[in-house]
Amino acid sequence: MPELPDTMRAVVATAAGGPDVLELREVPRPSPGPGEVLIRVAAAGINPVDLKTRQGAGATRFLGEHPFPWIPGWDLAGTVVEAGWGVARFGVGDRVFGTVGFPHAAGAYAEYAVAHVSQLSRSPANLDDVHTAAMAMGGLTAWQAMADAGGLETNQRVLITAASGGVGHLAVQIAADLGAHVLALCSPDNVDFVRGLGAHEILDRTREDWAAGIDPVDLVLDGHGGPARRAALPLVRPGGTIVTLPSGAENDPAPEGVRDPWVYVAPDGLELQLLTGTVVRGGLRPHVSATFALEDAAQAHELVGGGATRGKVVLTVG
Repeated sequence: MPELPDTMRAVVATAAGGPDVLELREVPRPSPGPGEVLIRVAAAGINPVDLKTRQGAGATRFLGEHPFPWIPGWDLAGTVVEAGWGVARFGVGDRVFGTVGFPHAAGAYAEYAVAHVSQLSRSPANLDDVHTAAMAMGGLTAWQAMADAGGLETNQRVLITAASGGVGHLAVQIAADLGAHVLALCSPDNVDFVRGLGAHEILDRTREDWAAGIDPVDLVLDGHGGPARRAALPLVRPGGTIVTLPSGAENDPAPEGVRDPWVYVAPDGLELQLLTGTVVRGGLRPHVSATFALEDAAQAHELVGGGATRGKVVLTVG
């Protein structure tokens, strides 16, 4: 293994603001501590929380008293190049991926990043680094919302709003793979895409009455909040669950008898292994709508901020 450099290229948010605050800089390379590995990052997934934190909201409060300058990013895929004290799970040369450090600073938009081994999984052998990086936070969010908080079981009916987005397109596949009957809310332009993910029923989100005539469901995974949640609430059977992801929208309370847990994604290498197994079996395939070089991170943020991308946008590093 060649000697590691003392510095690296990284995208730095110099202050809270728009995409223009993102600058490519040369910064010191981190080193792994006990239980950690140093990863040569090959790809970094972009999530909405990256944009919200860059703006001064999102996870900013977890970044310390003086959060900026800050290297964004929590989702990464790459190769272990150094292992810290006590690490036995991974070795130099292993391909790994994960949502690392969230909600604290992790610095995935960089050539190197440090992660605790508990937050990583081996990358699927049948998936490249770009698509692997697109799976971590979205896949964990979908799994933790539906399986952990929602208790999703085979043959249950699950409604997924925002079904073509970064979390939604993975949630449709995960729910279908678990044997659920999947109802997916999306725009007409995304019908074929979402049907190809395994959805059994497609609902047109451009119709105000999209929820009319729908039989009760056991679980709703709502990525919109606001009007979408309001329309979905009456569809949840007594004893069922609605999970609404953080969006900043004003949300109506759930009716009595409907569970309404609040879910924030948590890094979890073991659950990533479950997703990896699903990929290997052919039940899950992340969709990447666009890739950008590290130096074009501002353009990537502009695209994601438009809110119309299918699947994920990923930064390629190297």
